[in-house]
Amino acid sequence: MIALTLAEVAAATRGTLLLDGALIDGAPATPETVVSGLSTTDSREVVPGTLFFAKPGEFTDGHLFAPQAAEAGAALLVVDHALDLPVPQLLVEDTVVALGDLATEVIARVRALGRLKIVGVTGSNGKTTTKNLLREILEQVGPTIAPRASFNNEVGAPVTMLEVTEETRYLVAEMGASGVGEIARLVRMARPDIGIVLKVGLAHAGEFGGIEQTLAAKTEMVSDLLESDVAILNLDDPRVASMADKTAARVLWFGLDSRADVRATDVVSSARGTSFTLHLPDGASREVRFQVLGEHHVMNALAAAAAAHTLDVGIDAIVAALQTVQRAERWRMEVMGGARGVTVINDAYNASPDSMSAALKTLAQIAEPGSRTVAVLGEMSELGEFSGEEHDRIGLLAVRLGIGQLVVVGPEARRMHITAINEGSWDGESLYFDTQDAAYEHLAGDLREGDTVLVKSSNSAGLRFLGDRLGEFFS
Repeated sequence: MIALTLAEVAAATRGTLLLDGALIDGAPATPETVVSGLSTTDSREVVPGTLFFAKPGEFTDGHLFAPQAAEAGAALLVVDHALDLPVPQLLVEDTVVALGDLATEVIARVRALGRLKIVGVTGSNGKTTTKNLLREILEQVGPTIAPRASFNNEVGAPVTMLEVTEETRYLVAEMGASGVGEIARLVRMARPDIGIVLKVGLAHAGEFGGIEQTLAAKTEMVSDLLESDVAILNLDDPRVASMADKTAARVLWFGLDSRADVRATDVVSSARGTSFTLHLPDGASREVRFQVLGEHHVMNALAAAAAAHTLDVGIDAIVAALQTVQRAERWRMEVMGGARGVTVINDAYNASPDSMSAALKTLAQIAEPGSRTVAVLGEMSELGEFSGEEHDRIGLLAVRLGIGQLVVVGPEARRMHITAINEGSWDGESLYFDTQDAAYEHLAGDLREGDTVLVKSSNSAGLRFLGDRLGEFFS
């Protein structure tokens, strides 16, 4: 974070400083004391100089961990009620709102220096992968800040924004939402120069209240962009394409469609990754040997390439960076195993109907002729009223793709198993297990040489840990 006095932090957050007896590094704190440390809502991440935001949570309250933050060397506690601790405190009405307000101030100050360019990324699927790819590209040409993991909500996004300093040239801001208005708040904090929308699908549809509400929420990424900004939109997704009429920004299209400004041709998937030819608006084209599995990740690579091209990064630098990325992210199409001829693809960080379908299609595409494909699937969460029919659809897809063995884990996902049986997988092609342990015991004994195994579920189902166990067993 840039250096600010305690008084400046208080002004940005509309808070009240409590400094009586407070010390920083053993010296009495005053309104003019300068702070420039990291910001966090997790007391376990506090190091000397950190600003700790005591965020109330669903199951606990960050104020309960303020003593640990103080002991670890926090320079400032942002609280909604005063605590009996000898550390500077900033009393605010809402600590999460204060976090966003401070991020807004920091971004505005750094922007005023004229160097910082900001890219916002949203979509029902692919945000984290696209963010990682774009960071890989932009780090080659200038100091770049991007979120850890999936820091993309009202807490994670501003925490990332506060990492910006005067030297930062690029900020990649991943922006997620579970309801209308949330992306708009993040956009107001960061004011992106470039807004990317990847896809509008059923991920979190239960929380949004339907696909139209999801579309409205994702449109917030581009609706407030200026004429001087750029909206990077997926031409292959009709819902995303409809956003072109709702932004004042210049539109740059990406996709497999031949009309796209940034497009891919000659896409070929294998167990070693995906190759394609990248085409840019200036007429340049290059072959890309992309190590990330799955044709669906080509779309994320195109979005990242479009943003980098807009920022004047040349095609050679773009391709070189894309080719260095070996996996999308931990637990996202992560290739494991290999011993005894068994390959495990752990893609169980998250799952929506779109990403589940894409992963199953990838499994079917990359398997060697004559080898067996095994899909270990768990619940797709947060689908609300669409949950039953979407789990049915995945069960049908597994059968129609010819997946050799379907293993369904957990009662919330059982409909996939029932649907597969009804579709004809009644001779042991589909199996159901209540628990991960039971599934693991079966798979550890049943998997054989040449098998390619996909493990896929929503984060809440926890099958990523089953994927790790299988990956370790066959490593």
